[in-house]
Amino acid sequence: MNSTANMTQNEVLRVKLEVLRGEHRDLDDAIKALEERARPDQLTLRRLKKKKLQMKDRIAAIEDQLTPDIIA
Repeated sequence: MNSTANMTQNEVLRVKLEVLRGEHRDLDDAIKALEERARPDQLTLRRLKKKKLQMKDRIAAIEDQLTPDIIA
C-alpha cells in the first residue's frame, strides 16, 4: 500500500514544507559559498537567488494552507 494514502492532507503538506525548508537552507548555503569566491559566477548566483525566492513563496503558500482562517 502507498503510505501517502494513510496520511491526511495536512500531514502531506507538513512533510512537503519540511522538505522545501531543507532545500531552501541548502540553496542559502550554496549562495553563500558562491559569494565567498574571489570571482563568483554572477549568472549562477542570480539563478540560485531566484530559485530560493520561488521556494520561499512556495513555503509561504503551504504555511497559509496549514494555518486556519481566523474570523474576527
